[in-house]
Amino acid sequence: MADFLYPWQQGWWQQWQQMRASLPHAVLFHGPAGIGKTAFAERLAQSLLCEDALPDGQACGKCVSCGWFAQYSHPDYRRIRPGAIDVAEAKEGDDADDGDASDGGNEAVAKGARAGSKVIRIAQVRELADFMNISTHRQGRRVVLLYPADALNAESSNALLKTLEEPLPGTVMLLVADNLDGVLPTILSRCRKFPLPMPPRELSLEWLREQGVGDAEEWLAEQGGAPLAALAMAQAGRRDELDEFLRQLVRPEVDGVLKTAERLQKTPVPELIVWLQRWLYDIFSAKYSGRIRYYPRFAREIEMLAARADSGKLLRILKATGARKAIADHPLAPRLFIEDMLLDYLEFCS
Repeated sequence: MADFLYPWQQGWWQQWQQMRASLPHAVLFHGPAGIGKTAFAERLAQSLLCEDALPDGQACGKCVSCGWFAQYSHPDYRRIRPGAIDVAEAKEGDDADDGDASDGGNEAVAKGARAGSKVIRIAQVRELADFMNISTHRQGRRVVLLYPADALNAESSNALLKTLEEPLPGTVMLLVADNLDGVLPTILSRCRKFPLPMPPRELSLEWLREQGVGDAEEWLAEQGGAPLAALAMAQAGRRDELDEFLRQLVRPEVDGVLKTAERLQKTPVPELIVWLQRWLYDIFSAKYSGRIRYYPRFAREIEMLAARADSGKLLRILKATGARKAIADHPLAPRLFIEDMLLDYLEFCS
């Protein structure tokens, strides 16, 4: 959990303070991935529970409540999230941007974590009923943070809807989502929506350079302008893998496809698909608007591909790549999966 605001979040905080005077029972924060939405929502949650807030409304970080919150053991706070996030953070061995793997003894969350589920399960949402039906320990607010809201399945969405329809006094629910299209419309209608935009490019670049990121402009562009995603990729040291993959996209050939698939078979397949999706988006954008968003360092090559790209083939491969993304989490044979994906791209280019 971040115990500070990122530079681009200062304006968000001021907007929140204006809303705080007439605080709704449920707020849905939404915006692009990789900009710190969940860290921001956690900071808000801590401020709502803090017993000695600072003049600007931020949590003091020193009171008993803040101490409990930092350890994810505050009796009046619950986080609801997919178990897969807990599993991933446990493997990393330290806190990620979105928080710690502990969840204050929440049994339903713990079951979800053991299962490594990528959805928020109905048992996790039903657990909130017991939490909300007991008195608060500090005679203050009760806060629930749920993320990502687009990971709710149909059953858990309906269970949450019942909670949102009958809000209890003093209870605030904070939801976070990348994609509003993945959230049930009836849930959207019962939440105050709080949009969080992509940070200004220059502010993001300045922050990345302060973190010691070399080639900050390239990393930021390749992550669509999201500074935290750019930092994560830079720290992961994936430059060689990404460059090899992009070189294959520049000059696709059968022999190169086979070699690339063999060398990159240990790279997470979902990441490779995202790289390809962004490359195809740049071709599409260059063809129809003359703009390149993700890979400006390959502008000349992308423009050449866009000039000769068949519109029908381009739309088909974009659709096929999106379909692959839906089944890419656990490919039985990663090398064959990558080969098939790149051979499709080769056919598109021919």
